[in-house]
Amino acid sequence: MSMEHDTVIEDTRNWMVKAVIGLNLCPFAKGVHVKNQVRYRVSDASTPEGLLEDLIEELTRLRDADPEEIDTTLLVHPGVLQDFLDFNDFLDVVDAAVEDLELDGVLQVASFHPDYQFADADPDDVENYSNRAPYPTLHLIREESLDRAIEAFPEAEDIYETNKATLRKLGLEGWKKLWQV
Repeated sequence: MSMEHDTVIEDTRNWMVKAVIGLNLCPFAKGVHVKNQVRYRVSDASTPEGLLEDLIEELTRLRDADPEEIDTTLLVHPGVLQDFLDFNDFLDVVDAAVEDLELDGVLQVASFHPDYQFADADPDDVENYSNRAPYPTLHLIREESLDRAIEAFPEAEDIYETNKATLRKLGLEGWKKLWQV
């Protein structure tokens, strides 16, 4: 693994710990993080086609892995789909890959991007930061694990609204302070 990969993974883990877990943006993340069941994979892809190959490889790996060892995967791809609209369009390709591999209902993919913007939000709305990662990232999730987590967290349908409130309260200045050393 190159030093660049190490840096990308370190940045992504830091985001996971400080934002996703630290702000409780995903109440399910802490458990798999603490158990070291998150696979971090950096794609060297420079084209969407190359990223699709890496995605298929990771979907297959996650499908076949023991959930006690790998429960979820973050496929980080810093060299492709830097433009959020291109990234967002690629999500249709992601959905098609999940379907082609007959993994509907088995795995799903969530998306994170440095410029993430919800459809109903302005680009500078702080709420967008709930899905802003340091690099474009595809989060591969086992549906079975998600079902168990939702069962244990009955208010799961409120997560989006809770995240918006948390980020509004934190504000952009508070978000920036998270990243100061």
